[in-house]
Amino acid sequence: MPIYEYHGYDLKGKSVKGSRDADSVKALRVLLKREGVLATQIDEASSASTGKSKGKKSFWGQPIRFEALFSRVSTADIAASTRQLGILLQSGVPLVDSLNALIDQIQNQKLRRIFSEIRSNVNEGMSLANALERHRAFTVIYVNMVRAGESSGALELVLERLSDYLEGQAQLQSKVLSAMTYPLVMALVAFSIMVVMLTTVVPRISQIFIKAKVPLPFMTRFLIGISHLISDFWWLILLVLGGFVYALMVWKKKPQGRARWDRLRLRVPIVGPITQLISVARFSRTLSTLLASGVPLLQSLQIVRNLVANDVLEKAIDEVRDAVREGEDIATPLKRSGCFPPMVTHMIAIGEKSGQLEGMLNRVAITYEQQVQLKITTLTSLLEPIMIVIMGGSVGFIVMAILTPIMQMNSLVK
Repeated sequence: MPIYEYHGYDLKGKSVKGSRDADSVKALRVLLKREGVLATQIDEASSASTGKSKGKKSFWGQPIRFEALFSRVSTADIAASTRQLGILLQSGVPLVDSLNALIDQIQNQKLRRIFSEIRSNVNEGMSLANALERHRAFTVIYVNMVRAGESSGALELVLERLSDYLEGQAQLQSKVLSAMTYPLVMALVAFSIMVVMLTTVVPRISQIFIKAKVPLPFMTRFLIGISHLISDFWWLILLVLGGFVYALMVWKKKPQGRARWDRLRLRVPIVGPITQLISVARFSRTLSTLLASGVPLLQSLQIVRNLVANDVLEKAIDEVRDAVREGEDIATPLKRSGCFPPMVTHMIAIGEKSGQLEGMLNRVAITYEQQVQLKITTLTSLLEPIMIVIMGGSVGFIVMAILTPIMQMNSLVK
């Protein structure tokens, strides 16, 4: 069903505009008239947004959706839309009308199209959760929380919790990426400088040394050898690196390979503890949000299990789920797995005894999210001087390897 953008006037003579889906322009005009809007201009949204691309077809005769190619739906976009929908529902606006108002406010063309399809499905009698489930933009957590909210009659409260959860995840991800951006840029610059020097500067100077027939020290011969290797066999180096990366990816897809890789990730110094902190924070935050929204415990554990993205932790959560199914509490199997810090299992045990499990999990999540930010900030502050030392040492080695033969040439001339 195409989406149309319209301009017109309401019964009070106030100018209105928005976007709606309809079978045709005529059908939309009739629909708006029933709602008290006199449409003066109606344009198809795809043609309005792509300008000259109107009427262009793909090889299969379908219209090219440029917004689907170039626009992406981020977690922040979904969080903002979820909060707006929750506010509308809390204000007493019916679901379909809330979706209409939400669609008018969404700027992202792809997300607007998704919510337009959701509104059509809800209009046809489908539940909101089932309509959301048809789109990959919404995760299993999102769909299950909405389904629990619809079942309990507290959809607006669940949407508020869900928006808080999504905003927190987006903020944590943004902070991690921003903290790691500067060291990565420095590493890229250092690598580029080294490649340029080894492929342009060193070969020219080495020709001078060869013509002068000066005996070269070991570090100069080593530098020239590296330069020749990169200049003459760059294709072989890229081929070997590409083959190694491909073999590693294939190995990681195998059950045994993935298990060993995930164990290695947790044991690597510096990186391992940060990986564990992120996994614990995600586990606690997600489980707390699901339980607070009314999702059953066993189902919540299954959802969380699919989110930790680590084979070792997945097996630990599987053991917890099996133990809970047999009537055991959560804290004991978590402690038995050895994958969760003692403070986490202790706080969860207290939460279970006091009947405040979701609240205690929320505290654990806050604590470990703060630790993740602190660890990454500390790591970044250490990486900066280390990168400077490595860059300085590499450039210094090249300079010394070049200057030493030049000084020998000067002494021979004298």
